Amino acid sequence: MAQDTSGSWLAPAVAIALGIAVAGWLIGTGFREGRQLDRYVTVKGIAERTVSADLAIWPLRVVATGDDLAAVQQQMGEQQTAVLGFLDSAGVSADEIELQDLQVTDLYAQAYRSGPVNNRFIVAQTVNVRSGNVALIRETSERVGELVNAGVVLSSDRGPSGSSPTYLFTGLVALKPDMIAQATVNARQSAEQFAADSGSALGGIRRANQGLFQILARDNAPNTQQAQQVEKTVRVVSTIEYLLLD
Repeated sequence: MAQDTSGSWLAPAVAIALGIAVAGWLIGTGFREGRQLDRYVTVKGIAERTVSADLAIWPLRVVATGDDLAAVQQQMGEQQTAVLGFLDSAGVSADEIELQDLQVTDLYAQAYRSGPVNNRFIVAQTVNVRSGNVALIRETSERVGELVNAGVVLSSDRGPSGSSPTYLFTGLVALKPDMIAQATVNARQSAEQFAADSGSALGGIRRANQGLFQILARDNAPNTQQAQQVEKTVRVVSTIEYLLLD
């Protein structure tokens, strides 16, 4: 008995046709979505705050020289007493002062010494002040000439600012959330303006980079170091990519 095979090809053909249609739809959708992902704008959002230093570190490097070690040590003791008395009279607390880095140099003991030696021994020590009373340290440092007039020899090994305080700001962690939020708002405003100018709608964030926080000198003058200024500028620049929609 013969079998009717006239419809045996229909089901596979329909399945193949449906497969092609679905594949075409997926390809078209993927292409459109891919084009949308390719359309984006990159903007930067800046946030700045003016802050005041909350910690001062003031190293006073005292130096004594001579040919008799005992006499040089006595001279060093007298200079240290003068420095400590100066700081005490200014109102600097004793627990904010520390003696650091005592060095005794015998120039005759140096293997590669050349030329005459005027003073055989060099004794140096740092009187280091670490205080949260920034205003007091700033005011006291402006009177450092009184120590020089009293015969205290201060080292200039660190350059012109060798006897100047370093002012630090330690409250950056507390500022970060608000500043990041502000930088993001500023970035979105720039992206919205770009989208409006280009006749597009602004989509979601494609990629974001928070950026680094910087502590800068408030007065951006040549050769100005932020560590020497009490007032500083904290800045963060966030880079954000936003999708653009038709």
